[in-house]
Parts: sequence; C-alpha cells; structure tokens
Amino acid sequence: MWTTLTDSLSQLGESPFWHPLERSLYWLDIPGRAALRTRGDIHHPTVERWDMPTEPGCMAPARSGGLVIALRDGIYRAREWGGTLKAMARVDHDVLRMRFNDGKCDPLGRFWAGTLNEAKDAAIAALYCLDARGGRAPTIDRMANEATTANGLAFSPDADTLYWADTAAHRVVAWTWAARVNTLTRQRVFQQFDEKPPGWTPESPLRYQGRPDGATVDADGHYWVAMFEGGQLLRFAPAGELVASLPTPVQCPTMPCFGGDDLRTLFVTTARRGRPASELELRPASGHVLATRVATPGLPVNFFED
Repeated sequence: MWTTLTDSLSQLGESPFWHPLERSLYWLDIPGRAALRTRGDIHHPTVERWDMPTEPGCMAPARSGGLVIALRDGIYRAREWGGTLKAMARVDHDVLRMRFNDGKCDPLGRFWAGTLNEAKDAAIAALYCLDARGGRAPTIDRMANEATTANGLAFSPDADTLYWADTAAHRVVAWTWAARVNTLTRQRVFQQFDEKPPGWTPESPLRYQGRPDGATVDADGHYWVAMFEGGQLLRFAPAGELVASLPTPVQCPTMPCFGGDDLRTLFVTTARRGRPASELELRPASGHVLATRVATPGLPVNFFED
C-alpha cells in the first residue's frame, strides 16, 4: 500500500533522508536543481523548495545545523536552509561531463559522495570521503573508482561493511570496512544483475529486474536497493540472499530511506524526466515521493560532524 506525498513532484528525486529533530523529509531534484523538504504533518505536508546553482547530487544534515551538499563541481556547506553555500572541497573532474551523484554520511560523521560520467562512455567515476570532524580543515580522499554512475552507497549497522553500486554496470560491490581508520579491503561482488535485454520496453514481455540506483540498510542489516526501470525495491540479507521484492507504482524508483518517529515508514524518491508519455499516463505517481509501512525499522540518518 503506497501513498504519494502531497506536492512532492520532481523531475528526478534523489538523496532522501528523514530529519528526526525536525520530523521532516528532505530530498533533491537533481535536474530541477533544487533541495526540498516537508514541513508540518508528513501525510499532508507543506513542501519547501530551495533552488541550487547547479545540479545537487546528494546531501546530509549537519550536527551543528544546516546541510552538506554535493553540487556538480564540489561539496558545499550551508549553515541553514536557504543560506550561503560555502565550498568545502572540490575534485579534479571535468564539470562539462562529470558531476556528483549519490552519497550520504557515515556513522562517524564523514560525508561520502560518488560521481557520475554523464556521457556513460567510460568508467571514470569515483567515490570520495570528506572529513571535517572536530573543526579541522576539510580533507577529501578518493576511496574507490572505476565506475560510470556511482550509486547504492550504504553502511552496515555494525560499520564493518560498505556497499557501493555502479548503475551502468548493473553491479553492487561490498568491502570490509574498518570505519575508524577508514580503510576498504576485501572487495567482492555483492550483487550482479542482468543487463537490459535488447529491445526491452516497460510493456515488453522480456524480463528485466532493473539496475541498482540508491540504497539504504535497515536495522537488521538488510540492504534495500531501488531498481531503476525495474519498478521495484529489492531487499538482500547481508550474505546476499534476496529476501523480498517490493513492487512500486512507478517504473523508476531512485532511492529509499526510512523515516517517521519509529523509522518504519519507507520513503522512496522516483523519476519522471525522460520517461515516455505512455508510461507517465499509466504510472502518474512517477516523480513523486512514495511512502509505505514496513515491519523492520531502518537506521537513523547519520549527521555530518564539523
């Protein structure tokens, strides 16, 4: 039973998180160049919009207030909603073809963000980690690379596994993660999905699960991933077994997160940009934020520490 959040329409919704202190849902519209948040009753909210100078790929709340946001060319800090965006770190990529995409904070307060090669012609995207804890000067490190579209970032509840997806490769990988010293070892393929069959369309009888987009982890350590063009969320046990498939009323879910006071409301952002008119007519919820109740709660959002 999915419900649609009032006034939540975006071209390409991404990077949702539940702010427990504000009891608000935040998310981004990447091509719409905006951050959005709910105010008031989550079932019938007022939605506030904050326009961005370039495409925002991901964001996270900061412990001391405001947000950290990855824009096309770097990572920025805003001390309050609608406030001045101050550059914290930039990376050496061609902003004409590369931008930041999926990311979030880890349990220790560092901000992770991956990049995306818009041309889709080479695996030159990377995963970065920004550390500004304790008021130190921000430092940014490249943690992984050789991807085309960085997505699916998530951390296990015990902070010993890090997940990362390359949407274009239809692959999710996992590392053994030593969180305190921030090292990644023992990379392995967590899930490898089949490529899209030639000639596939949403109306086609050809089977296609979709490709991995944004992800989150629940309190039991299960990995939830939105399957873009697959019209579903998949839930995997830590060992990799598929334990649940949750169909969505849209063809292109983009990223899940858990929220509500008990963290048992599953929110999912979705996409409508570039989708055929026939699909949008059949699936009018496309582009909206969806919500449903689940049995297993999620984990609270990690705050950026600076």
